[in-house]
Amino acid sequence: MVHVTSERIVSLGAGAAGLPPVSDSYERGGGEELATQDMVLNIGPQHPATHGVLRLRLTLDGERIVACEPIVGYMHRGAEKLFEVRDYRQIIMLANRHDWLSAFANELGVVLAVERMLGLEVPARAVWARTLLAELNRVLNHLMFLGSYPLELGAITPMFYAFRERETLQQVMEEVSGGRMHYMFNRVGGLKEDLPAGWLDRVSAAIAACRRRLPELEDLIFDNETFQARTRGVGVLSPEVIHAYGVSGPIARASGVDMDLRRDEPYLAYGELFAPGQPGRVVTHTDGDCFARFSVLREQVHVSLDLAEACVDRLRSLPPGPVNVRLPKILKVPEGHTYCWTESPLGINGYFLVSRGEKTPWRLKLRSPSFNNIAVLPRLVAGCVVADLVAILGSMFFVVGDIDK
Repeated sequence: MVHVTSERIVSLGAGAAGLPPVSDSYERGGGEELATQDMVLNIGPQHPATHGVLRLRLTLDGERIVACEPIVGYMHRGAEKLFEVRDYRQIIMLANRHDWLSAFANELGVVLAVERMLGLEVPARAVWARTLLAELNRVLNHLMFLGSYPLELGAITPMFYAFRERETLQQVMEEVSGGRMHYMFNRVGGLKEDLPAGWLDRVSAAIAACRRRLPELEDLIFDNETFQARTRGVGVLSPEVIHAYGVSGPIARASGVDMDLRRDEPYLAYGELFAPGQPGRVVTHTDGDCFARFSVLREQVHVSLDLAEACVDRLRSLPPGPVNVRLPKILKVPEGHTYCWTESPLGINGYFLVSRGEKTPWRLKLRSPSFNNIAVLPRLVAGCVVADLVAILGSMFFVVGDIDK
């Protein structure tokens, strides 16, 4: 029998109404030829399954995915070109917005790169406060995905529990910085201002409350048979594919890739926190499926709470002192270049800074983790059914602005 293949392009929603009845999709030519159609289905750029303005162009054979093409750029605002016409204080505002769930971590990459070029030594209190805020921001990021991922699989209740814990931590982040999403608390040379009186006590109370209530969220999700059925053995990523596509962060560690810049190339206070006998540890799994990726997030929340608690204890023991270095009004960075990468909540966040001695960067290249996390998607979903695509996509932990920049 000769197999004749054609292609039909549709979109979700009203576009599906234009499909002919099933009986019309076969050629009636004496039974020797059977025509089948590969359907091209557009998911996005505005559809709940993509949780952001990401477009996926799927080629389907029935419900089986033959090919997947991520089409990005719907949120592109040219951040890297905007960096070139802003001074080194203004680019912090641009840098913290590409991943709006990890704003504090995004700010760190810029200020650390500039401080390295200037040869600045930041005060100890600023170093430990930065580390504390970075870990609180990491918990906020992970809680968002711990609540939203089950929602995409049909479980509504976990979102309310996750946002309860997020709000507890958001209150202390908002108190210290004045912002709920875009904190703008980092400055070249340290922090914007000192910590409020009594703030460390409120941070300790928030950490204790989250730690006490997290088992309620975990029991809702991880003991759920339906959740396990939808995620175990689905979307398996091998370490070889991880390395080939430059995937990093929780997704890579869920496939057994034991890499974390906080331990491997320490910055801020992480060198001390990840020393033997300290609370820092790298969470890894070996299954590489959706369930493993979600489990890594769960365990990383507990590790980050331990790290934050250690930072609070250290800040209590430090004597009063400055949290920043006084700099000239017009800040010029010496000519040269550097690459500064940090372990953001979603993976490796890198800034390649090139200076020609002016008050603005000549070039500031951003390497965002979400772009690589999505680049591997065609390799990951080929052969899966459409229903599993939603489970796989949600487990890739990306922010669309972090892809498009």
